[in-house]
Amino acid sequence: MSKLKKLNLKGHLLTAISYLIPVVCGAGFLIALGMAMGGTNQTDLVQGEFNIWDALATMGAAGLGLLPVVISTGISYSIAGKPGIAPGFIIGLTANAIGAGFIGGILGGYLAGYLALAILRYLKIPKWAKGLMPTLIIPFLTSIIGGLIMVYIIGIPIASLTSLLTNALNSLGSSSLLVFGGIIGVLSGVDFGGPINKTVFAFVLTMQAEGVNGPITALQLVNTATPIGFGLAYFVAKLFGKSIYTKVETETLKSAVPMGIINIVEGVIPIVMNDIVRCVVATAIGGAAGGAVSMVLGADATVPFGGVLMLPTMSQPWTGAVAILVNVVVTAVALAVIKKNVAAEEADVETDLEEDDIDLADIKIT
Repeated sequence: MSKLKKLNLKGHLLTAISYLIPVVCGAGFLIALGMAMGGTNQTDLVQGEFNIWDALATMGAAGLGLLPVVISTGISYSIAGKPGIAPGFIIGLTANAIGAGFIGGILGGYLAGYLALAILRYLKIPKWAKGLMPTLIIPFLTSIIGGLIMVYIIGIPIASLTSLLTNALNSLGSSSLLVFGGIIGVLSGVDFGGPINKTVFAFVLTMQAEGVNGPITALQLVNTATPIGFGLAYFVAKLFGKSIYTKVETETLKSAVPMGIINIVEGVIPIVMNDIVRCVVATAIGGAAGGAVSMVLGADATVPFGGVLMLPTMSQPWTGAVAILVNVVVTAVALAVIKKNVAAEEADVETDLEEDDIDLADIKIT
């Protein structure tokens, strides 16, 4: 167990996911915007036969199609540093080529990283050849060994596993979907974009790579709804005769809610840190409700990011809208009920967050 901890498998995966998310965001917004405006993903962009929305949708789809390569490269880099980039990239491409998908990309990243590390540590070469290690020897040896392992050993069981998971999820009944969606909603919401959210994201992204869009849709709709729910809680609390936010927290909501609309949940973290237990409980309750509704109704966005821009990519956009609405309302009511009333003097207090003006006369050059 101690040796397994030293490998830091989870740490390397989370590091790679942090590299992956900007790619998902960029590509996700491209395809979401393109499809929202009537564009389609085209295999080939033939001059004169496409418009700008087709181009955006195609660019986004191309980026999302390379996610196994990105995750493989990120993991390999996290393990072996710069020498791991080329092997991770090549083995990730190999995983993509044989249909091993996102799981194949993850395993390929570990394989490439640790192979590169082993070659760095244990391969003895003449001094004159040391300069060739990062540019030739490591990429070549790691790619040929890791690539063949991916093709002939890893590929077959990975394909079987992903097929098993896909069939299991597709066969879930309404009650099972309710529970599964609730679990996804809770886990994706409780740490506001942190390690738990990223771990669940890796799993549901694997499912989307196999054509199962429900789980990742549930996760992203919860992320979208949570900050909006925090904003609505301000008004719901007023109906109860309560003031649940300080003046600074109210100002924070002015940026957190718009960020939530485009699926950035981290904007509410400053508010959460002031009352962690109650905020997490309210988020979990709302996330469970939203995730369950999303899965039961069959919300099925074809992009893994975008907030409300995901809705036009669904076969029935109203399902996503209802899931967001339920999540927002439940989160808001729960937060308004369980959060303590802020004293009037505390709600109005101005906190001095601005830096003191710099007096240029005090600066001395020695």
